[in-house]
Amino acid sequence: MEYLKICEVAKIWGLSERGVQALCAQGKIEGAARFGRSWMIPKDAKKPIDGRTKAGKTRENADMPLPRKTPFLYMTDLYHTPGTADSVGESLSYNHEAQVLFEAEVAYSRGEIDKVYESANYLLGKHSGFYAVLSAGMLLAMCAVWKGDINMWRRAKIHISEAPAKNDYDRDTMQLAISAVDIMLYNVKSFPKWFQTGCFEPIHKDAYPAAKVYYAKFLYAVAYSVATGALKLTGAEGLYVMASVPYTLEPMICWANEKETVMSEIYLRLTCASVYHNCGKDDQAIRHIDRALALALPDKFYGVLAEYCRALDSLMEKRLSLIDEEAWKEVKAFYKIYNEGWSRLSGAVRGKKILTTLSDKEREIAKLAAFKMSNQEIADNLNLTVPIVKQAIRIISEKSGLSRADFAAIL
Repeated sequence: MEYLKICEVAKIWGLSERGVQALCAQGKIEGAARFGRSWMIPKDAKKPIDGRTKAGKTRENADMPLPRKTPFLYMTDLYHTPGTADSVGESLSYNHEAQVLFEAEVAYSRGEIDKVYESANYLLGKHSGFYAVLSAGMLLAMCAVWKGDINMWRRAKIHISEAPAKNDYDRDTMQLAISAVDIMLYNVKSFPKWFQTGCFEPIHKDAYPAAKVYYAKFLYAVAYSVATGALKLTGAEGLYVMASVPYTLEPMICWANEKETVMSEIYLRLTCASVYHNCGKDDQAIRHIDRALALALPDKFYGVLAEYCRALDSLMEKRLSLIDEEAWKEVKAFYKIYNEGWSRLSGAVRGKKILTTLSDKEREIAKLAAFKMSNQEIADNLNLTVPIVKQAIRIISEKSGLSRADFAAIL
């Protein structure tokens, strides 16, 4: 394939070099490739239609392919600088579906669930293209988590399974999307075998940032299940698997940072922080939490932070309240909504009652007890005395009506 330089394309299309460079960075030129700081553009590339013109507006309702072949645009390099989420959304005006989808994903990150719900239903009702339908179905499932609505959850999975797949490539992506929905409730059983080994080749490379995020969640969920005894792996028990997960996640975080995929880096860091926290390595957890906060706060991604309050216990509050007390108040309010919705939905799906009446400290003690830690180990891990741990165990048992051996069922 023959390529042209930006200056050559600018002359042919009658645009400024800076304008062409912006089009490349925004993914509006099919086939454009970046080499260092320069862009090379296929000789036969077509000039994008300006969404502000009559022709551009006429195409708004057409079924146009998304600028990236992935269910999640906000995890790609389209969004590569913290604090620019709104401007990136505006830059996608040339592709109506892409703009609606990206802005819905940003709204989810901010905890604006009603807006997400409206956008997801709009895209589904519009009979959009494959990736847009897939994305809308996943967003609907995410709304179901916040609302604790099992019927919405089931409807979302039906929409995903009915996305207009055209080939095996699409069907593999669809299978992964269904699994990504299940992992929201720590269900690891539906992931395809190729994905469980860390192989992403069956999906388009544009989806790699999102795939890495869900692979990280998969590893965390597996490690959590092993630690609580819900999943049996030969030669592994307790926190053995959990302690090995960072060896996979740390390189993925470096990859996300190098590729400037901000949202995937936020998710990966918070997942890695959750792993370290469960292993009693809060110094390492704090390193990732603080970096994630630096990336998330400029765009007020309070919804994402609220998601991880369950896994990080009181550690999120300790770090965020030091940086921005008002932001913590927002996140705390979102977490209350998310926690109640997640617990209600998870309980309905699993046929169990997930407790929401435990304090942060009680829930943390219950989790470590579910990991089969002794009272002394829990006390050492949380810098508490053994009598305080024993008292907390009694209170948790009274609230749940369960013995210590069954605490995993209420978390």
